Amino acid sequence: MKKIHPKVEEAVDTLKLTPVARRRLLTGAGLASASAAASALLAACTSSQDKPATSGAAGAAAPGDFPATPKWKFVLVCHVTTNPFFTPTQYGAQDACALLGTEFQWTGSKDSIVAEMVNACNTAISAKADGLAVAVVDKAAFRDPVNRALDAGIPVVSYNADGSRDDKGTSRLAYVGQGLYESGYALGQRALQQVESGEVAGFIATPGALNIQPRIDGAQQAFKDSGKPIKFTPVGTNADVTKGLSIIDAYAQGHANLAGMLAVDAGSTQSIGQTVKKYNMRSKGLKVAGGFDLVPETLAAIKNGDLDYTIDQQPYLQGFLPVLYLYLYKLSGGLLFPSETNTGLLFVTKDNVGPYQTTKTRFEGSDTAQKLVERSGAIAHA
Repeated sequence: MKKIHPKVEEAVDTLKLTPVARRRLLTGAGLASASAAASALLAACTSSQDKPATSGAAGAAAPGDFPATPKWKFVLVCHVTTNPFFTPTQYGAQDACALLGTEFQWTGSKDSIVAEMVNACNTAISAKADGLAVAVVDKAAFRDPVNRALDAGIPVVSYNADGSRDDKGTSRLAYVGQGLYESGYALGQRALQQVESGEVAGFIATPGALNIQPRIDGAQQAFKDSGKPIKFTPVGTNADVTKGLSIIDAYAQGHANLAGMLAVDAGSTQSIGQTVKKYNMRSKGLKVAGGFDLVPETLAAIKNGDLDYTIDQQPYLQGFLPVLYLYLYKLSGGLLFPSETNTGLLFVTKDNVGPYQTTKTRFEGSDTAQKLVERSGAIAHA
């Protein structure tokens, strides 16, 4: 018998063949070089006894090393379905589905009408959806739909919004999204580094909506806890960005001595940046301006110095992770229970805004293409 290269024996050993089958493979195939190992593995792994598992519905190979499953359908219910903030959220869900061999539906309300969201939940339950992800923007309205879904064996997670701080409002299995109150508190704390006294306005598009109300509450508490002589005033704007801009513009004209302007939603944040620039408010005593999210107007305002910072909450993960968690729950028969996941709080400032402006990706919703985003250099210490 020829001497077999050790790499060949190593490769063949991974196949866990019977002694007879192993001997026949090594002698019959005449394997004697390391380059033959890969061929042996490939041939053995694609034999009739070890064909890849297939999905019963489509006949396609199961993803990765997972077993074949039905093509599960998960429904994501959103309060503002057409808002550009959620573009990367939809890409995240889409990418997770492509990875796992599932599909998703994006539904809800485009105008934050809770009744429409509840109807979307009930429709998904009646259609026997395989899982639900719901933005719980009202702590009472979703209690019954979530209970109905769970009673029907449909797993439910919340994302982006999770009821109020003292009452999550549903029996969902887990929440995927930013810690809303905590992020608002951090917004205020950051502003306090630049403001010692005076009046600070906190703009909120939809007061009471539980995707942003906890933020304004957190910001207000941060100013209160500081003990500084600062008057913090919450100001309602509008979900319509154009209308909201008009309100912020008028407020700025009527309060010429503002020390700070903060916002807890994307539309109000970009409007602050536009207003600060329009009235050259930096030269009139404005100490700080900041808010949330990464719309292009906000990033440009940071680059130009009209905004000091914005907070990234990684909306891509708020679509990707709910799909992943629902899939794993179904796959494991409920043993892999969804995890509470805070998608983060990252301050984007003039120092680090550059890559957000120059890199177009699905992760930030600025491009549709799948691409590898290269980076180099040291990673900042947390």
